[in-house]
Amino acid sequence: MAPATAPDDGAPLAAAVQATWHRFLDVYEPLRPDLYRYCRYLTRDPWDAEDLTQDTLARAFVTVGCVFKDLPANPKAWLFRVASNLWIDRQRRIRERPLADQEVPEPAADPPSRADPDAARMLLMRLAPQERAAVVLKDAFDFTLEEIATMLATTVGAVKAALHRGRTRLKAVPPAATTPQRRPVPRAIAEFCAAFNDRDMDRLTRTLLDEASVEIVGLVTEYGSQAARDPDTGSFHGMMFGDLSADDPRGGVDPSLRRGVLSDPPRVDVAWYRDSPIVLFWYAHEDGLAVRSVARIVADSDGIASVRNYFFTPDVIAEVCAELAVPWRVNGYRYWPRAKSAAAANSNSNDPLDPSRSNG
Repeated sequence: MAPATAPDDGAPLAAAVQATWHRFLDVYEPLRPDLYRYCRYLTRDPWDAEDLTQDTLARAFVTVGCVFKDLPANPKAWLFRVASNLWIDRQRRIRERPLADQEVPEPAADPPSRADPDAARMLLMRLAPQERAAVVLKDAFDFTLEEIATMLATTVGAVKAALHRGRTRLKAVPPAATTPQRRPVPRAIAEFCAAFNDRDMDRLTRTLLDEASVEIVGLVTEYGSQAARDPDTGSFHGMMFGDLSADDPRGGVDPSLRRGVLSDPPRVDVAWYRDSPIVLFWYAHEDGLAVRSVARIVADSDGIASVRNYFFTPDVIAEVCAELAVPWRVNGYRYWPRAKSAAAANSNSNDPLDPSRSNG
């Protein structure tokens, strides 16, 4: 056997994978609103729903690359199947953990101001995983019993039984709404917001712990303050000084979503969402201020451990801001221009990720 050789320079490989990922999203990105809505029914909050959506797309991408010669005939049903499998597997692992290690708090009731009018959502949290998935797939998305059985890797009879049990339990009276806890905002988060609004990068990065991560969800994750503050590629630099009204040669936010936005840099403040503080990013527009991103920050008395900025997650922005009753705008799901990735896909008519060959 010939000795193993070191791999070639990783840059061409990374570029090729990224281009293929972009082509994959050209096909499946139009299904993301429905996929997020399905994941939202399964999970407790928009953060978990977005995580499950991201994980579903990543798993689907790997499956297409490793297993399929062509795309599934019903892309939406297949994505829902991937999401169902991921979520049910996670619930099974939670149940198998020792009771002392489990952290499964009772889901809180939906407050009356919730943008989603489906009052049964919080009751869904009380159903067994397969029951919840079956009820949502049938009653919210109207899949057939046969399609649901395929998605859940079970029989039509088992689906009927799960639907009966789940619907029976949903007739229970919802618990009374609870008032979210309002705790003091961690000092590190308050300092983060003050430094951001003062455009003081040194103060901003000093709020981070040495091992902190900074993530633009679905786009990039950086580790440590030096990576986050890099003037060319750093997430903090883009958040603080980026001009949303200007064209970005790398792509950026689609021009149709930037109408009326001004060149003023964003400002941030803290809001309470449910029982946790989150950071709202306010951008100036011709018709006033609007939130275009939200961030979750994990902090303790020593500093910030992680920052997750949900700039390219329109479903999360819409749900959170509607519940908070604040004006909002969205930025789409991507920063790269669709035309470039679509052209790359169409350059190879045998490519299974060519959108023109998709049944979806």
